[in-house]
Amino acid sequence: MGRISIELSDELEKKLRFKSIERFGGRKGDLSRAVEEAIETWVAKEK
Repeated sequence: MGRISIELSDELEKKLRFKSIERFGGRKGDLSRAVEEAIETWVAKEK
């Protein structure tokens, strides 16, 4: 499994955390799950 370190604006980070809790419930690993889903969607859209 790969690891990528990124920096986000504070506002985007807050939105991402809130949405991941809203969608997945806030359990451990849910933030990574949300980011992975977002990247998969973006990559598929760009094909």
